[in-house]
Amino acid sequence: MVNKKVISLSIQAGILRNCYPNSSLIWMKHNKFIWKYKLQPTALSINYQIKLVYNGYKPDVFIEYPKPLQLANDCTTLEHVYNTKTQKICLYYGKANEWNSTMLIANTIIPWTSEWLFHYEIWAYTGKWNGGGIHIKEDGNIKQ
Repeated sequence: MVNKKVISLSIQAGILRNCYPNSSLIWMKHNKFIWKYKLQPTALSINYQIKLVYNGYKPDVFIEYPKPLQLANDCTTLEHVYNTKTQKICLYYGKANEWNSTMLIANTIIPWTSEWLFHYEIWAYTGKWNGGGIHIKEDGNIKQ
């Protein structure tokens, strides 16, 4: 097994800014940054404003615009999110080590966010989530 090195916050931030030059980056106290970008998953999609908060441990991604996101018919909450109100989206299952701090956010989290938005648009229209993954309910329990 090869031991990979943790990628520092400054490297993660620099690569994000390099890969997405129209993004914005704000450094916060206590080793944390906030990165914002307008993401369009397909040519027919709107531009979504995303916000990524990273503390060196795990990135959290929120959809800031539009807010609120449209719900599928007969649904009261968004699908595949940690929180409907804040629109914090679920991109990976932490307990399965699908993402860790040895991975580049620009190569994983951002493409996964685009894919999530793609599946969200289908879900909003059809009411069926086709994106797979483990679904965590807003109370923290796994949805069967």
